[in-house]
Amino acid sequence: LDEIGEMPLEMQVKLLRVLQERKVRPVGGDDELPFAARVVCATNRDLETEVEEGRFRQDLFYRVNVVSLEVPPLRARGGDILLLAHHFLRRIAERTGKEVTTFSADATRKLLDYDWPGNVRELENGVERAVALARLSEIGVDDLPAKIRDHQSSRLVISGDDPAELVTMSEMERRYVRRVLEACGGNKTHAARVLGIDRRSLYRRLEEPTPVG
Repeated sequence: LDEIGEMPLEMQVKLLRVLQERKVRPVGGDDELPFAARVVCATNRDLETEVEEGRFRQDLFYRVNVVSLEVPPLRARGGDILLLAHHFLRRIAERTGKEVTTFSADATRKLLDYDWPGNVRELENGVERAVALARLSEIGVDDLPAKIRDHQSSRLVISGDDPAELVTMSEMERRYVRRVLEACGGNKTHAARVLGIDRRSLYRRLEEPTPVG
């Protein structure tokens, strides 16, 4: 079940009943039939937060959350970006019959700098577009989608010696917490685990006002 976090509440009730009773009624049928299956669910949402905010049923959460595997977002797995990009390049080039074999050094840097909010699907789509536009055997920056070409990295950087340009420890901590949350795809449970704090502490840090002046 892909993107189970997007399921409407009324459908969640039906799914919970199916998982509890292990019976389904086929569309157009009158009888319920037993079934035996291993159910694997995927979501890009933090289901614990969804439960707390009333968008996901708690009883269904505990029914499906038997074994949980957290997959970090693509931007947190830099080494995977190039592996996947080259995999998609080979597959798409073979399918389309284009003799495109690699990425230029500048295009490679753009792929690594981009945040990939759409994760692997967005990467595959971007490579497919690049292959379609490529006129050489090498994909250049101009072949990449505009949002990848024009992306400016949001990595936390401290530079300069002017004390007036520096920030307080609390502000630096606030920025780091937000950067970790961004790297975790907005998953507060995962971000809290990376930071070594509990979820309540994470919420408190996120809600602290940003100092002015």
